[in-house]
Formats: sequence, structure tokens, C-alpha cells
Amino acid sequence: MQYCTPQAKSGRLKNGDLLFVTAKETGLSGAINNVTQKQKEASFDHIGIVEKENNHWYVLHAAPKGGSRKQELKSFLTDQSADGQKVIIYRLKPEYQKSISAALTKAESMLGKPYNFNYILDENSYYCSDYIERAFREDHIFKLEPMTFIDPKTGKTNEFWAEFYKKKNLKVPEGEPGCNPNGLAASDKLEKIGEL
Repeated sequence: MQYCTPQAKSGRLKNGDLLFVTAKETGLSGAINNVTQKQKEASFDHIGIVEKENNHWYVLHAAPKGGSRKQELKSFLTDQSADGQKVIIYRLKPEYQKSISAALTKAESMLGKPYNFNYILDENSYYCSDYIERAFREDHIFKLEPMTFIDPKTGKTNEFWAEFYKKKNLKVPEGEPGCNPNGLAASDKLEKIGEL
């Protein structure tokens, strides 16, 4: 396999592309995926949007480390590869590309907010797919759907999530509006471009 520099890799990127990060099997990543995976061949636990500025590539995203931030692409890729995760490029289909400029402006305006560790929508903190959905909300690119924390194998609330919310003294937000990377990736407004 030929090694690609970040510059060579970014050659296939376009402003406004969405970067989906593959899910790990365990911990928070595995728990997110367990209750949200939509496709057998792809499962994701993180998402960011790409912005090219002054000939530099950045990823705007909401992450547990750093909250809503603008990170250099190279640094973002290093973080993901350190955990053995892959980054897959998705792009809005041509008829939706006009939404990108406003979405990037909105994403910029949300930078600096803390990460939403409760995954219950609020206006003062964001989780990754929430951040992206909000960026494109004005043009209705993605939609909020009732969240589920049910393990499809057992039909009961996933143990990880039951404990997660119990420790926070919160009720599991089953059925509350929300979004997740797998749901966004399944949008018919996107096309998969390939691995970065």
C-alpha cells in the first residue's frame, strides 16, 4: 500500500465534505454503535465537516476532548488513526451543495461550546452529530429522530446506557429527539466518496 501524505489525501476533499469515523467495538463507541448501526458494512461513532481556509484543511467537529472545535485535518486524522479508526468521506449530492456555505458559517458560530456528554439536546453544548445536524438545520438536510437506547439483540435498554444515565441521575432519554452518525450517514442526500 502506498503511503499518502495528508496533502495527497486531501486532494480528493471538497469544502463541506463530511468525515465519518468508524466505530470501535467497545466502550462508549461500541455502545453508540450497538443501538444506532444501520448498515452492516459501515458503522460510525463520530462526524465532522471539512473546511478549506487559506489553503489549509480543517475539520469542524464536537468532540469529548475540546468540545466544539476547529482542528487541522492532519491532527484530526492522527487522533483517529491512533485509535485504529478509519475516516470515510461523504459528500452532499449536487442538488444540496448550495447548503454548504451557510452550514460552515453556522458551524463556525458554534465553536467553543462544551461537549454534550448527556446526549440530550440543549443549546449550550453539542455532541458530534448534533453539531452537524444544527449546522445544516436551516436547509433541512438532516432530521432529528426519536433516539433509542434499546439493544436490538435483547429488546431491552442497552446495559451500557442504563448505567451511563443512572450515574448521571438521569432518565434514559428513550424516544427523545436526537441524531447519531449512523443515521446521518444513511441520509439519501449524501453520497459516499471513499476512505480518506
